This record gives sequence, structure tokens and C-alpha cells, in this order.
Amino acid sequence: MKQFALAIHGGAGTLLPEEITPEKQQAIDEGLRAAVLAGEAILKNGGTAVEAVKMAVISLENCPLFNAGKGAVLDHEGSFELEASIMCGETGEAGAVAGVRNVKNPVALAEEVLKDGRFVMLHGEGAKDFATEKGLEIVEDEYFLTAGRQKQWEAARETGEMLVDHDGERKFGTVGAVALDMDGNLAAATSTGGLVNKQYSRLGDSAVIGAGTYADNDTCAISCTGYGEYFLRNVVAFDIAARMDYGAKSLEKSAQEVVMKKLVERGGEGGIIGLDGEGNIALVFNSAGMYRAWVKSGGEIQTAIFE
Repeated sequence: MKQFALAIHGGAGTLLPEEITPEKQQAIDEGLRAAVLAGEAILKNGGTAVEAVKMAVISLENCPLFNAGKGAVLDHEGSFELEASIMCGETGEAGAVAGVRNVKNPVALAEEVLKDGRFVMLHGEGAKDFATEKGLEIVEDEYFLTAGRQKQWEAARETGEMLVDHDGERKFGTVGAVALDMDGNLAAATSTGGLVNKQYSRLGDSAVIGAGTYADNDTCAISCTGYGEYFLRNVVAFDIAARMDYGAKSLEKSAQEVVMKKLVERGGEGGIIGLDGEGNIALVFNSAGMYRAWVKSGGEIQTAIFE
């Protein structure tokens, strides 16, 4: 029987258990569940893994609780520079966008880059022009702004530091999804607003294929979350796939080696969600927690924050 699977994340690193109020936990849980339902609806009806991860991430981008789309962090100038990528495990095609302003759903733009086929990555004003040509929704900066992000930015501006998306400096709010469709194809997508008060048009791993996002039907689909510089330096998403390919290791073992050993040894904090062609899910993180949810054919949606 054909089966599907889907996993999503809303960022690694979290408030401590005693700091999460029941109201906050319920709101996060509802945001995660809504994203899983959006992706699951595609997969249940025989849709593609690419479409499923796109719709799941769009749901997360539209939720102000996460650092992507609405609710993204502000850069040094008080604006929003967004990043996203998506990859098809069947064809190896990918699309990515970086330093994008005013595009409501960056992951939808990344998919348009993938479908166009002439490019893999677009950035800045050119990416926004491409979004306009493709008829994607363009919004004013005010759409993305929330009171909490304004407060974070003002605090960061006082110190002059670039900070991870945080409450108590423990939270990374990048979002992502991985999916296996009923045709046996994998896909992954990731989206983020980056660092609070980021300067010099800094980019993280979320828009970089192989670092923050990767999908290959022969191995796995991966979406990463954490301090982007470490994921870039260690090409985390591809490293996990390579260990499966060249070392014949399982998804779980490969993810554990990279996230819990290699990244830790090099000072990197964060996590990954992964999925292989058999529908095995890996949810591995070396931070206090990782906002995550998942579902398989015939199963109930599961959500979690801590181990």
C-alpha cells in the first residue's frame, strides 16, 4: 500500500519548560498542527512532496509565532530580509531565494525558481522582481511586524549585536518541512527571517541547498534549524545524506553523527528534521528543544517541543 509521511519544525532551541505558559504552548501546538494539516491534505490526495512541503511552510510563514514570513525578525535597518529554499528529491531540482523583501511567502517564490528551471538561487531586488512577474503577493513591511519582534529589535539595537531569534537567547525560529509522497518521492523546504538586527545583508543556511535544505530520493530529505554559520560551514543537510549514500548508514545514525557529534564538537547548536524513502523520520537536535510535528499514513498528528 502506498504511504506518505510528513514532518515539520518551527525552530530548534526553546524556552525552558517552566517558562512556557499553557497559553503559549497551546498557540505553538496549534500553529504546528495547522502546518501539518496543510501538508497532509496534499499528500492524502495524491499530491507531490514538493507541493506538500511548500504548503506546510506557507502555513508556518503565515503564523506570527515563528521567525519566517509574518513574525520574522527585523534586520539592522528595521526591515525584513527573508530567505527560503525548496528541493525535489525525484529530480534534484531546487529553488532558493535570499535577502528578499516584501514577498509574503518566500517559500512560494523559491518554488517558482525551482519550476522556472533557469536558476537555483535569486537574491535581493532581482528576486522580488521575479516574484512580481510570477504574480506572487507583495506586502508592505508592516505585514511582517509583530510587537514582540519590535521589542527584540530595539533591545538588539542598543547593544549593536546580531542575535539569534530568541526568548532568553535560546530560540531559533526557522521553519521547515520534509515529505514523502505516495509515489515515493521526497522533498524538503526551509524558510527564515534570519538573525535579529542582522547587518551587511548577512545570510544563513536556510537558502543554501546542501547546508540548510536537501532532498534526494536515494537517501533522504532534510531541513535544518539553528545557528546558520555552523550549518553553512559543515554543509549539514548534505553531510547527512552523504553518510547514508557513501557509508550505507541509516538516516537516524547519520543525523545523530552530524548533529550530536560533529556540530557539538564545532560549537554549533540546532537540529534537523529528516525523512527517508521508507518513511522513517528523524528529529534530532542538540539544543534544549525543537518545535516539531509529524504524521504518517493512517496515523495521528504528533507534536513535541522537548526530548
